[in-house]
Amino acid sequence: PGIDGLGKRCQEYYAAGARFAKWRAVYTITDKLPSELCIHSNAEGLAYYAATCQENGLVPIVEPEVLMDGNHSIERSMEVTIEVLNSVFKSLADHHVNLERILLKPNMVYSGTSAANRASAQAVAEATLRTLRRCVPPAVRGIVFLSGGQSETDSTLHLDLMNKLMNATTRPWALSFSYGRALQASAIELWNGKARERQGRAGRFLQARPPERGRRQGRVRSVDGVSS
Repeated sequence: PGIDGLGKRCQEYYAAGARFAKWRAVYTITDKLPSELCIHSNAEGLAYYAATCQENGLVPIVEPEVLMDGNHSIERSMEVTIEVLNSVFKSLADHHVNLERILLKPNMVYSGTSAANRASAQAVAEATLRTLRRCVPPAVRGIVFLSGGQSETDSTLHLDLMNKLMNATTRPWALSFSYGRALQASAIELWNGKARERQGRAGRFLQARPPERGRRQGRVRSVDGVSS
């Protein structure tokens, strides 16, 4: 199901107990992509979805994801992410979406996975914050990052660094995480289809989880041997 009938489905989801919804739009980076049409069309779709959710009592999680696949530089990633976010927030305003009642789920700003010179963790944190400050109104209550293919170590380290940088300045929004793969990778590896070892592996998995909780507050000393 897509946009067609979204309002009716939102009513059904609300009646079933849902209070949040999520819509993801994807953007690929090359020298020429994403196109203006892609950026505009995705922004309009996200805004229509967000307005429809709010009309039916749901909090929309707005997820514009600029993919990290490719050989682009962190500067190119920042350029595209700024263009995407500016378009999204213009469309949200055009559709009269209440920004106090959304969550933004963006990508972080980083080099492409095949880039010759990958940016440092500090550069990722600084570029991401600079991008958000330029594009995201302070009316937005929370930003929950997607992991986007980053490792558990990288995604938590980047978030930790951003919160440490934010702690020393005015904090217009809460920064947290809404990771998928970066939370599941260890579990998938630990379980690995071996039922008889699940109990011991469950304990190991729970021991591995505390870093994410502290990363939101910028107070974890290290993760997997990486100091921050």
